[in-house]
Amino acid sequence: MSKSVLHTSLCDDLKIEYPIFLAGMGVKGHATPPELVAAVCEAGGMGILGCSWLDGDEVRRRIRKVRNLTGRPFGVDLLLPASMAAATPDRAEMRARIERDHPQHMAFSRSLVEKFGLKPVMPSAGVMSADFIRRQVDVCLEERIAVFAAGLGDPAWVVPLAHQAGMKVLGLVGNVRNAKRQVAAGVDYVIAQGYEAGGHTGTVANFPLIPMVVDAVSPVPVIAAGAIADGRTLLAALALGAVGAWVGTAFLLAEESHLYPAHQQEIICGSTEDFVITRAYTGKTARDYRNDVIKAWDESGLRSLPMPLQGVLMDDLIAAAEAAGRHELINNPAGQIAGMLTRKRPARDILMSMVTEAEAGLDRLAAMRS
Repeated sequence: MSKSVLHTSLCDDLKIEYPIFLAGMGVKGHATPPELVAAVCEAGGMGILGCSWLDGDEVRRRIRKVRNLTGRPFGVDLLLPASMAAATPDRAEMRARIERDHPQHMAFSRSLVEKFGLKPVMPSAGVMSADFIRRQVDVCLEERIAVFAAGLGDPAWVVPLAHQAGMKVLGLVGNVRNAKRQVAAGVDYVIAQGYEAGGHTGTVANFPLIPMVVDAVSPVPVIAAGAIADGRTLLAALALGAVGAWVGTAFLLAEESHLYPAHQQEIICGSTEDFVITRAYTGKTARDYRNDVIKAWDESGLRSLPMPLQGVLMDDLIAAAEAAGRHELINNPAGQIAGMLTRKRPARDILMSMVTEAEAGLDRLAAMRS
């Protein structure tokens, strides 16, 4: 089979057909389904498991489930926040710290459970501590996945271990300064993610960010992220100097995504302006679908706590909302490109339509020269 005109050096390096990644995504209690990862891999892209809030045993279970579904390479995305070294080791200690040092924040969290008529539930999601993250990383190393992606933070301590295990390391950034830090850490690829993206994101838009990062870190290759959902946006990313695309929001509407139906409807029906930047759920800037919790947080006048404390603060609400089926109160990380997404499709269709549209776009540009 002949190679696509979109085939880049990344495809040869990672042994994939098309330079398209399924971004590693997930919120507490709702991580990337192995079925979606495998579907993207089988379609010729690189599937990435988002496992940030899963304990080591669950990370291993999901890795092995992907392997049962596909023989193609795939990866795992984890968060490595700089603040984790100072994090206390368990939820009880973190909650006690919030109670002691930030009583107004704790009162606010409890008021939300009451405000929305929820029944208090003890959270079961993992707490991001140094030990928790180290166990996640150890599992990835033991399982020898193809790609390790650091969706947040400094992967310097992971890079030599990953390389010893034959893994490629990707580091996600939102500005040139952090891109240089990722290169200094030894990553194999830099993911330049624009402000338009869903989930944790920065303040610089893609059109200035991608070429600046490409120039700043050359010859380290760059993968573009944020507002890439069709052939036009894929082609734009490659034209700006990227060797591949990190695609999140578009795949949230894959039939294999298993996202909350309420969240998928928010993406399908929401306008671009409905996806806003907030620190309400994690303490880090993240783009989520605007909901009543974010509105209440904005009106509270409180400043967010550092990660992972803000996440622990909001755990009670999330657990109670999930138990009650009130998924509209749980954060729905999605990008501004959601404004052009209108339907669910199989993951293969999403990926292949991006490829065929981008190839057609190249033909159209060539025709304009004649």
